Amino acid sequence: MRVFVTGATGWVGSAVVKELIAAGHRALGLARSDKGAEALAAAGAEVHRGALDDLDSLRSGAAQSDGVIHTAFNHDFSKFAENCAEDRRAIEAIGAVLEGSDRPLLVTSGVALLAPGRTATEEDAPPSNSPSYPRKSEAATVALVQRGVRATTVRLAPSVHGHGDHGFVPRLIQFAREKGVSAYIGEGLNRWPAVHRIDAARVYRLALERGAAGGPFHAIAEDGVPFKEIAEVIGRRLNIPVVSKTADEAAQHFGWFTMFAGIDAPTSSARTRALLGWRPEQPGLTADIDHPAYFAR
Repeated sequence: MRVFVTGATGWVGSAVVKELIAAGHRALGLARSDKGAEALAAAGAEVHRGALDDLDSLRSGAAQSDGVIHTAFNHDFSKFAENCAEDRRAIEAIGAVLEGSDRPLLVTSGVALLAPGRTATEEDAPPSNSPSYPRKSEAATVALVQRGVRATTVRLAPSVHGHGDHGFVPRLIQFAREKGVSAYIGEGLNRWPAVHRIDAARVYRLALERGAAGGPFHAIAEDGVPFKEIAEVIGRRLNIPVVSKTADEAAQHFGWFTMFAGIDAPTSSARTRALLGWRPEQPGLTADIDHPAYFAR
C-alpha cells in the first residue's frame, strides 16, 4: 500500500513511517520544512510538501494514496482549543477525499479522559466535546464513518516513550530540575498508561492492514504505571528528594501541567491485542526512562 502519513516527521509519525516501510509499504510523508523533507527521504519515504493547516495539501496527499494515517497535531497547549479545531478541519478534509472508496483512514486520539475512576476499554466513547474537552478527533471520525468512510481511531497513551522523547516525562524532569524535588500528588497512586513509540507504530500498521475494521484501537502496552514510580526514577537519576504534594502544593509545583500529573487513567488494550495479534516488545515506561538518555540536557 501507498500510505499518506501526516505528522510524518513527528515523534509518533516518524516511527509509523519506518514501521510501514519495514513491512513493505510505501510511505508518503507530509513535510512542512526542508529539514523534514530531508529526514523523510533519508528514511526511505516519499515526500509530500504541505502542512496541517494547508487543506489542499492534505486533500492532494490523500488522493494519491491507498490509505491515510493521521498523526499530526499541534501540541502547543497555550492554544489548545484552536489546535483542536485545526485537527478537526484536517480530518474532515482528508475524509472527504476518501468518501466513496474502501481506502482506510486512521486518526490519532487519546485515552486520558475516557473513563475516569475505572479501567477504560476500546468500547468506551470519548467525552462529549465541550470547553473543557475541545478535542474533536473522535467526533470527526465518527461523522466520517456515518458517511461511509472506512475510518477509525488509534488511541495513544499519555506517555508514548522512547529515547528522544519530548513529551510528558521530559516535562516532569524539567519541573524536577527547576524545583529541586521530584514530586507526586497525594500518595502518587494515580496511574498513567504507557507505550513505547515503536510498539505504538506497529498498532497503526496492523490496524491499517486490517482496513481500519474493528476499531478504535488502543496503543497501550501498560495499563497504568503509578505516578509515584515515575517520580522515584526521576528523583534517583537527578539525586534529589522525592516528595508528596497536596493538591494546592501541586498547582504551585506543576503549574499548567497539574491536571496531567494527577490523571488516573488505567486503560486496557485487550481487545486491540486480540484483534490485531499485537504484543508489545519494547521496554516498559519506568525501565525505559531509567536511562541516561532521558536526562541528557
